[in-house]
Amino acid sequence: MRERANDRAWADEAIRRINAENNRSADTHLYSVPLPEHWGVQLYLKDESTHRTGSLKHRLARSLFLFGLVNGWIAEGTTIVEASSGSTAVSEAYFAQLLGLPFIAVMTRTTSREKIALIEQFGGSCLLVDHASEVYEAAAELARSSNGHYMDQFTYAERATDWRGNNNIAESIFGQLALEEHPIPRWIVVGAGTGGTSATIGRYLRYHRHDTELAVVDPENSAFHPAWLAGGDVGTGAAGVAGLPSRIEGIGRPRMEPSFVPTVIDHMIQVPDAASVAAMRHLRHFAGLHAGPSTGTNLWGVWQLIAGMIAEGRRGSVVSLMCDGGDRYAGNYYNPDWLQAQGLDPEPYEAAVREFFASGVWPA
Repeated sequence: MRERANDRAWADEAIRRINAENNRSADTHLYSVPLPEHWGVQLYLKDESTHRTGSLKHRLARSLFLFGLVNGWIAEGTTIVEASSGSTAVSEAYFAQLLGLPFIAVMTRTTSREKIALIEQFGGSCLLVDHASEVYEAAAELARSSNGHYMDQFTYAERATDWRGNNNIAESIFGQLALEEHPIPRWIVVGAGTGGTSATIGRYLRYHRHDTELAVVDPENSAFHPAWLAGGDVGTGAAGVAGLPSRIEGIGRPRMEPSFVPTVIDHMIQVPDAASVAAMRHLRHFAGLHAGPSTGTNLWGVWQLIAGMIAEGRRGSVVSLMCDGGDRYAGNYYNPDWLQAQGLDPEPYEAAVREFFASGVWPA
């Protein structure tokens, strides 16, 4: 009985520390990105790179730790294990360090050195595997052998965050838009890694009866887009949809993940990997915002949706996310030699974006 009381006391203190960290943190900025006035469309980017751990995944890591604590899965001394391509692991390493817990990330060898260095900076360590399909079982086995806890972001992301509100990202977006010309956006555009962000936003829109549609962008070869086209979730035929490992870090998956909820998504756009890089680079020159490739994926979808609004003569606003900063990708997506080795040529897609800005019409 005393041991259980000690466990509860430790968990109470851990939750206090996480909530105190949240209380010290300001909300992330919602930038207004200038567009041609005659388009009649306002674009806003929510800069998630300003979190302490530098990405959108800071929110997810906080939610996953709280979820593990209130369920009694995380106790004093528990080794935290995660399967992650980088940003989630960086954020979870930070929260593990905050609670004095060991942290190990399981990821592919292709993960950027910049992200690995950030994980290690926060006291975590990395187990590298050869293929994306190996990370799940490797993480689960490591947690079993260390008597630790496998966070399993791909299963728990959609249920660890309160989609009704409680300071989630959707509530934050609508609060920051309250004084804008078009406070209820026509579109919110996000990518899907675990599916947790799109599930949270999609549910929030429906729960609050907002006249806003959710568009999800997906890298080429990811399983999410065909799963959405199949019209179901993991309980239907969509569960068998398979893809390939994504070349855009943080989004896209080779399999249908449990946290991906296709039924709350209104529209999906499949984005070529080179187009993600092109839109990422264009943003830096156009708006002075230095972002990572998943932000580029978002923007490639944003430009198409805005073009549709212009063609319809529809005024309004569009919101998307700046998921993380470009500094994490100096050695790959911002490196011409790396792009060439990957067979990625962003130039034709950059030309398409320039054509769109010159005409307001999306190139065929």
